[in-house]
Amino acid sequence: MAAQLIDGNALSALMRQQVSDEVKALQARGVQAGLAVILVGDNPASQVYVRNKVKACEQTGIHSLLEKHDASMSEAALLARVDALNRDPHIHGILVQLPLPAHINAQRVIEAIAPEKDVDGFHVASAGALMTGLPGFWPCTPHGCMKMLEHIQYPLRGKHAVVIGRSNIVGKPMAMMLLAESATVTVCHSATPNLKHHTLQADVIVAAVGKRNLVTADMVKPGAVVLDVGMNRDDHGKLCGDVDFEGVRQVAGHITPVPGGVGPMTITMLLANTLISARRFADAL
Repeated sequence: MAAQLIDGNALSALMRQQVSDEVKALQARGVQAGLAVILVGDNPASQVYVRNKVKACEQTGIHSLLEKHDASMSEAALLARVDALNRDPHIHGILVQLPLPAHINAQRVIEAIAPEKDVDGFHVASAGALMTGLPGFWPCTPHGCMKMLEHIQYPLRGKHAVVIGRSNIVGKPMAMMLLAESATVTVCHSATPNLKHHTLQADVIVAAVGKRNLVTADMVKPGAVVLDVGMNRDDHGKLCGDVDFEGVRQVAGHITPVPGGVGPMTITMLLANTLISARRFADAL
């Protein structure tokens, strides 16, 4: 029997409506949620991502401030802009679109963002809060994955989750979030021998590497939940993930498609984080 699809577009639309309702409630209290998005340079993919983020803000009533700067912008100038936005009471979230031009130290810029406005969840303080179970902003993509598991009411306690990928943006925080729900977590990566040995034991697989057909049907235990975070292009130029979708859907219990799976949830969690920040600001007034 084919796997049930976890529809990221549908769940995202549901959550965005909730965000929109709460944004209106904050407006009634005199607070307009605001997100600043900084784009340095003219990376085509970054321009698309930024446009989608700004559009999502407009749809949910969040004020978006989009700053576009030339690729020649100095690191000092960028840090000065971040500092100004940190002090701006109308801005509750700050997002610096990555990658940055080579002459700018991305980590230094991320660390310059005030942790209470770090809605991407990339600041070392946010990472530390996730690690220790303290309140903080979770990175949007793995947080979106957790919302999908919550949506299908999947009980993680005691289950074996295999995360493929160890990036700071997805793999590592994903492992921490699954662990916090009492799953047993294995993290696999480019130096892991015999990936199939691990994935066949998994109740939940999260593929987040950026490699086509990394996970095939023979690597998946019947009934497993498969979350595909990968973004690749097939031979015809169409978007695809890290999972051989047509093959794996015949074995898995639940699976996310690409596109229309994890992707829409990433921006939705960014909106949710911005709302949380604005609510904290309103509560402190």
